[in-house]
Amino acid sequence: MRSHTFHFDIEATREEVWAALHPRLRAPEGGGRRVIEHGDVRIEILFAGDDDGRGLVRTCTFRVPKLLGTGGLGRSWEVVTESRPPEFSEYESVGKPLWSKATGWHRLTDLGGGRTRVEFGETYEAFNPISRLLLERYVHDFISRDNDSLVRSAVEQGVARRRAKRAG
Repeated sequence: MRSHTFHFDIEATREEVWAALHPRLRAPEGGGRRVIEHGDVRIEILFAGDDDGRGLVRTCTFRVPKLLGTGGLGRSWEVVTESRPPEFSEYESVGKPLWSKATGWHRLTDLGGGRTRVEFGETYEAFNPISRLLLERYVHDFISRDNDSLVRSAVEQGVARRRAKRAG
């Protein structure tokens, strides 16, 4: 099993960061699914969950090493299992290639003065013991490197977008 954590501080309140990470989900006009894109990551919301986001179900496509034979794309099916706005959220997922399971979380800590520490973590484990031995570390390091920059840019852009919208 692999584990990865990282954090960064941002000039924004926990509530602003939470709203960027957990946008209010309304079905698009005419029904259908909500799609969110951040760089090469595409998130499709299948079910919005309760008012706090618990029970949210999504699929994600993301970059993986091309040597895995999937054209450089991975896919996961995720469910939010814990949600305590504006402080903590956790999800469980199953992904491919490598057929794996992961648990991810983020924690928002109020640093005072309108600043927040964003912590993100994920554990990852390939189901097949041969894949686990030969490829798990390489694939997880590749995915984690992207996650660090994608989570940070998603939060920063989301906060900026919401502030610009409020300013009119």
